[in-house]
Amino acid sequence: MTHPLYGYSLGAALSLMLFFGVYFLVARTPDKPIFDNYLRSRRIMGVALLVLAANYAVHLFCEVRFLHPQGAIFMNLSTYFLSAWLFSSALTSLLDRSYLTCRRFMLHIVGWLFFTIVSGIVLLFLPKGFLRLIGLLVMAFWFFIYASRLAIRLVRTYRRAVRLVDDFHSDHIAAYIRWLSIFTYWAVVYGVGCGLLTFLPDRYIFLWILSSIPFYVYLFCSYMNYLLFYEQVERILETEMLSEPQISFLGERNMESPIPVCYLGIVEKLEKWIRQNGYTQSGLTIEDLADLLGTNRTYLSRYIKATYHVSFRDWITGLRLEYAKREMMEHPELTVSGISEKSGFLSLSYFTKIFTERESCSPARWRKMQVDRH
Repeated sequence: MTHPLYGYSLGAALSLMLFFGVYFLVARTPDKPIFDNYLRSRRIMGVALLVLAANYAVHLFCEVRFLHPQGAIFMNLSTYFLSAWLFSSALTSLLDRSYLTCRRFMLHIVGWLFFTIVSGIVLLFLPKGFLRLIGLLVMAFWFFIYASRLAIRLVRTYRRAVRLVDDFHSDHIAAYIRWLSIFTYWAVVYGVGCGLLTFLPDRYIFLWILSSIPFYVYLFCSYMNYLLFYEQVERILETEMLSEPQISFLGERNMESPIPVCYLGIVEKLEKWIRQNGYTQSGLTIEDLADLLGTNRTYLSRYIKATYHVSFRDWITGLRLEYAKREMMEHPELTVSGISEKSGFLSLSYFTKIFTERESCSPARWRKMQVDRH
């Protein structure tokens, strides 16, 4: 190996990717039907990691970058195109189990084969020099557009999932899937960075390889942590996706019309519930509230959006924050932690975070400022 750092970095990255890929394929999940989609997503991700590991192995043991640079470019283009599809499929299907269909799978496989064939034609049959450079730039632009579309689709799926979760649960359940958004943007930055790092001199290329290690470690840890929360998130998404078309229809039909008569009963019961501080119930969902009010969850969701113009979670959070303020003023003997729990927040850290965002200061400082003012 003429570049030892390059070889060592490839060996380290390859070992991790092989371990992560095999683990994702063979590790067990809880024996419940609801985890089938998580297992499918993780196995697709395992295949993606093993595809990349195969690419790394060829680079490590065959030294194609130095002995056959055109072959290395061809292999990288084909591998990264396929991996981008596998990565996006694994993550998107994690939030939308209806995303991955046989038709969509075949369409992208055919697209990958066509991309690979065209890449081979560019590298094998176009003469060296300007024409081949233009051909490679076209292939790079093709891949960039393809990967960008996949990333946009994933981000849209993520935002839809966040909206559905926020419309159902009073707590910040969307925090459990935030890693998907972080990973997607990181993947875009990493992909562009890899493209730029590819043009580094050979003696510095190990930086490109080492940069992949924290990327895949974060992916592995995120998948494993998400296993703890997957069931809770998936049940919410299943429930909300079933009722989403009906909510959309009602919204389109009545958005500019007066509140229907059927809402009058909701208004009276809801005002009474608010006066009784029912929103301080920890773990409250819109389904719980609809059952308590004796109404339909769809109508209740429609009323909250039409009246307060926020999601169910934001509405409950606002009520809890106002309650917490009153408690801090009326009960100076209570600690901030006690008030956070009494107000219905699951954790002091989240209460402090959301309070600071709304009031531009911590709860303790806000309380001190109010005492000094009075």
